[in-house]
Amino acid sequence: MDSAERAADGGGDRYRPGYELVAERLLQHIAEQGLHPGDRLPTEQGLAELLGTTRNQMREAVKVLAAIGRLSVRRGAGIFVAAADRTLADEELAHFQPTDMAHVSMLLDFRRLIEAETARRAASLATPIQVRKIRESAEESLRLGTANEVRGFARADQQFHDAVAIAADNIFLQSNVANIRRFAAQTDTLLFHGDVPGSLEVAGRQHVAVAEAIAEGDPDRAVQLMTAHIDTTQRQFERKIRNRMFTQGPQQ
Repeated sequence: MDSAERAADGGGDRYRPGYELVAERLLQHIAEQGLHPGDRLPTEQGLAELLGTTRNQMREAVKVLAAIGRLSVRRGAGIFVAAADRTLADEELAHFQPTDMAHVSMLLDFRRLIEAETARRAASLATPIQVRKIRESAEESLRLGTANEVRGFARADQQFHDAVAIAADNIFLQSNVANIRRFAAQTDTLLFHGDVPGSLEVAGRQHVAVAEAIAEGDPDRAVQLMTAHIDTTQRQFERKIRNRMFTQGPQQ
């Protein structure tokens, strides 16, 4: 049993795959060492020895971190800290920990603030064409959510939130909404592995309610409904984590 698996034997980590723990520790190591985009890391074996795990666990951790854009693996050259794109330029955000519940809670809190404001502004500023786009994407998300079509819902969900951000008529709000979704996708990939944290139908119905408030030009109602939507997302997320803790035993 390696150290990641030993850690998984106790506390809240017992329900988490070993490679997930190793991925988190590798991100922490990068942050603690002050490494920057383009910096080269040791080999998989070297990293495994450094962090006290097996090469197989490290290989899986490197794969998933490369898949979400945190590492770059170049054949024949080695493993590197991935070059930050414009959305990860801030040094603190570059060290976001997708499986750290404190970081995830901060992300949801930030999302609540940003998307409530986009809803408020959209209700005041949206053009008829923008209102139609918001409504159409909300209704599509409800249709796909009711059918539990996960991939289709994810596209409609993105289109809805993007449409609200566009209607807010502020490129910085729009950029932040896109940035939040990129970070959230990292968490979804590492923690849920393609699963969803809660009811897609509930989320779709909330989209439709927000869209109607925007169409009616009611900023206060739009803020209230968007905030409730993010609150529901957070509760579903936390419930999903608790369910994983109670239904999965230690990883072997």
